[in-house]
Amino acid sequence: MDKNVRKDLEIFALKIRMGVIEGTYNAKAGHPGGSLSVAEVLAWLYNGEMRVDPKHPDDPDRDRLVLSKGHAAPALYAALALKGFFPLDEIKKLRKINQLLQGHPDMKHIPGVDMSTGSLGQGISAACGMALSAKMSGKDYRVYAILGDGEIEEGQVWEAAMFAGFRKLDNLVAFVDYNNLQIDGTLDEVVSPMPIDEKFKAFGWNVINIDGNDLQAIEDAYAAARAYKGKPTCIVGKTVKGKGVSFMENACGWHGTAPNAEQYATAMEELNAALAAMEG
Repeated sequence: MDKNVRKDLEIFALKIRMGVIEGTYNAKAGHPGGSLSVAEVLAWLYNGEMRVDPKHPDDPDRDRLVLSKGHAAPALYAALALKGFFPLDEIKKLRKINQLLQGHPDMKHIPGVDMSTGSLGQGISAACGMALSAKMSGKDYRVYAILGDGEIEEGQVWEAAMFAGFRKLDNLVAFVDYNNLQIDGTLDEVVSPMPIDEKFKAFGWNVINIDGNDLQAIEDAYAAARAYKGKPTCIVGKTVKGKGVSFMENACGWHGTAPNAEQYATAMEELNAALAAMEG
């Protein structure tokens, strides 16, 4: 990856994180931890991978993204706003009555959202349907899904995985946000889905294990997925929950807790300092 491209992507990911903190603080609710951990993958998808156009969000030939872990909506909204799907100021109105941005993605009202999600496990099934539709209609668009590692404790995920493998949906790429924390603790403390990679392989998927916060690794993995034929691809990305905000990193309590005024100020100070260092 060209160093200037990488710098631009790092800045975009950082701005996603700033949007997550801005949104959840103003909403006094939301899920910052798992939103922060997927900033890099969203930065790559919207700037290097997916064929989308903010001026034509409903283009039938666009690539699709399904945020199956719908509670990470603050990160998706920040990415969409930064790409121009709607004004960035909407982030401050997150979860407000009669405003655009709901607590979970809403495909009926929010430009750029391809699937309404929230009930965990259902998003990947919808992504499978989209990928199959492309195959049946001879379209070349690709479908991307982002799942949580806690989410894959849902049985519906594995029904979808079996379906995608059987149908050889090589136009489908799933990214598992493997940050090892969910609302009640670590995966081992709740219901461990390990080994994640071997389970997807057993259902007929091509599997790639990476550092999910490393942009070069993300670029390489998606390039490999695009080149792989005959199987859907699952990218298992080892990430840090709360990535980029020191007091939120690897802390289970930030799964679904909004920052207060003091925490907001501290987080934004850290993020603004990092942005100044990158842009300086």
